Amino acid sequence: MSDAQSSRRDAALALLARLEPDAPARVARNLDDFHADATEILLGFAFADVVARDGIDLRTREMLTVAMLGAMGTAPGQLEFHLRAALNSGVTREEVVEIVMQVAVYAGLPAAMNAMSAAKTAFRAQDTR
Repeated sequence: MSDAQSSRRDAALALLARLEPDAPARVARNLDDFHADATEILLGFAFADVVARDGIDLRTREMLTVAMLGAMGTAPGQLEFHLRAALNSGVTREEVVEIVMQVAVYAGLPAAMNAMSAAKTAFRAQDTR
């Protein structure tokens, strides 16, 4: 791995730690088990190249991510993670509820029901910290 790749990986993992402190080790281990370059390429793109951009603050990015993953309805693990990350970034439970309501309008009730379940799981995780 080059110094540039290592720096990009480190930047991505540092941003991930801001979202959920114990996530970097878990996520990097999972990706590294798949391929040695997966963490640098996948997390580097997502977190170092896109999420770290200055145009939108992290709290707003997490709200957008929750809405998009909720609307997709096909990534429950990612949705649960980003709901926790949103809460860790200052998004309130009331705002999460409003995002789920918006998902219902634009993506349908089944997607909103899945998002609601994920939100309840994230709320419980926050309560047990």
